[in-house]
Amino acid sequence: MTGKEKNSSIPISSLLKRNEVKVLVVEDDKFLREILGGKLTKEGYTVLEALDGDQGIEKTKSEQPHIILLDLVLPGADGYDVLGRLKQDPEVSKIPVIVLSNLGSREDIDRAIALGAQQFMVKAHHTPQEIIEAVKKILDEHYLQK
Repeated sequence: MTGKEKNSSIPISSLLKRNEVKVLVVEDDKFLREILGGKLTKEGYTVLEALDGDQGIEKTKSEQPHIILLDLVLPGADGYDVLGRLKQDPEVSKIPVIVLSNLGSREDIDRAIALGAQQFMVKAHHTPQEIIEAVKKILDEHYLQK
């Protein structure tokens, strides 16, 4: 059984009880990464971290997370490049991505959505708890309502 089959055949709530729902946080800001990681861990998720875009792509391919939180301004490959490359890769293209950025112009939002982001959240406008709620909602929609 591949990781994909496992993800789609077991309800997300069952996986959550066993700490098997993986959330990849691609964020170069240590403080924000630690806050989000701590809150996600407290909610029962397994948190994976990437400090730059290239590491985000590598971890996505090797770990097959259930959802990705992606910053746009990153060292190396920026978030747009990461998002575009992930959505073009059939092995990982179905993994939902929430873009978390301080960029928030209409052009930034439209570009991220056009590249395949499920949601765009401006960091300064959302509390960590609101981000966690968005993660839960997208996981439920993506994995349970199929």
